[in-house]
Amino acid sequence: MTYQIKSGFEELSTFPPLAVGVMGSAGGVVREEVRKALYELGGEIGRRGYVLVTGVAPGLPHDAVLGAKSEGGLVIGISPALNFREHIERYKSPTRGYDLIVYTGSGLMGREIENIRSCDVVIIAGGRSGTLGEFAIAYDEAKLIGVLTGTGGIADHIDELLGVMNKETGATIISDPHPVHLIDRLERAYRENILPHYVELMNGHDPDGELEGGRVPA
Repeated sequence: MTYQIKSGFEELSTFPPLAVGVMGSAGGVVREEVRKALYELGGEIGRRGYVLVTGVAPGLPHDAVLGAKSEGGLVIGISPALNFREHIERYKSPTRGYDLIVYTGSGLMGREIENIRSCDVVIIAGGRSGTLGEFAIAYDEAKLIGVLTGTGGIADHIDELLGVMNKETGATIISDPHPVHLIDRLERAYRENILPHYVELMNGHDPDGELEGGRVPA
C-alpha cells in the first residue's frame, strides 16, 4: 500500500490520529484568563479531531480536557497510579472527561516519560517543576513542542531555559500566546516535518500488522 500526503489527514485512515499532549500547572495560583485559554486550547484540539493526552492532573491540563470534551474530543490520561483506587485515594487525580486512563504505577515523575512519548506534539502552558521535567524529556527526545506564552510559570521562561541548556537536540519549539494560532502553527509544522517521515514508514507496512510466524493460509 502506498500513502500520499494531501491537504488533510482524512486520507490517512490507517494512521493513528494526531496526539497532542497538554502539560501545565496542576496547582498554585492561576489567573482566570489563563484557565480560559486552556479551555479554548482543548476545545480546538477536540474540534479538529485530535486526541488530547494529559498526565491526568488537575489545574491547567484538566481545563484543556474539559474544553476538548465540550467539542466531542477524545481524551487519554497517563496516570501516575497503579490502579483506579490509588488514582483516587493517593493522587486525588481527576476522572471527569477521560475516555481512557492508562495506569502506569510509575509515580508523578516516572509517568512523565510515557506521557511525553505518547504524543506527536507536546504543548507547555504555565507549569512548575513537573512541567519542567516534561519539557526536558520532550526537548531531549526531539519532539515538536508548542509553548502557550502569557500563561506564566515555565512557559514564560522557555527562552531562558534554552539559553542555559545550550544543547541542540533536534526539537522544534513554536511559541504563541493565542491557543488557536498555536494549534495552526503546530499542525503546519507537523505536516511539513513529521508526517512525511510517518508516511515513509507506512509505505510497505501492513496496517493490520503481521502475525508472528507469518499469516495463516486462507
